[in-house]
Amino acid sequence: MKLILLTIGLLAIAIIGISIKIWAKKDGKFAGTCASQSPFLNPDGENCSFCGKTPEEMKNCEESSHS
Repeated sequence: MKLILLTIGLLAIAIIGISIKIWAKKDGKFAGTCASQSPFLNPDGENCSFCGKTPEEMKNCEESSHS
């Protein structure tokens, strides 16, 4: 029972944290949504699987291209 309550509590904290981040951001949008452009996740420098931009193009990432 303690494990279930702990799990529910941690999930609630995570959801509240994400909600606060969305509320605090302008227009409720996350910045830099192309996670595949992270050098840790994409060491080969492949194009973004979502928007197709190269890592060089992502240096000036615009949110409008994802809409």
